[in-house]
Amino acid sequence: MKLNAGIITSKIAETKSFYTEKLGFGVTFENEFYLLLHTPDQSAEISFLLPEHPSQQALFHKPFTGHGVYLTIETDDVDKLYEEIKKKGVKISVELRDEPWGDRHFAITDPNGVAIDLVKYVPQKK
Repeated sequence: MKLNAGIITSKIAETKSFYTEKLGFGVTFENEFYLLLHTPDQSAEISFLLPEHPSQQALFHKPFTGHGVYLTIETDDVDKLYEEIKKKGVKISVELRDEPWGDRHFAITDPNGVAIDLVKYVPQKK
């Protein structure tokens, strides 16, 4: 199985700009109502769909309300990514920090209100 999470939003253009320019995602596919993006290493995808589009079933009409969803993006060098993101003018929602369970991470928010946790997993010592 392969998972592709999708967000229903009217902010397709802003979303495309944010993910491609700020996070280095690539465009897998797009048309006038749908955008499919992939991570820089092409290991994962996320999609965005315009709300109330007549080509879609009613189940896929209601827009995301901006709460209760987060994405985690794992990176090998979270400190470098943090500096790059800051230089691009992205607002940092959670400053770079080390957690007691070993993660080193920071968080940002996309144009739809989706929280994005950018993390370097640090194996716990036994």
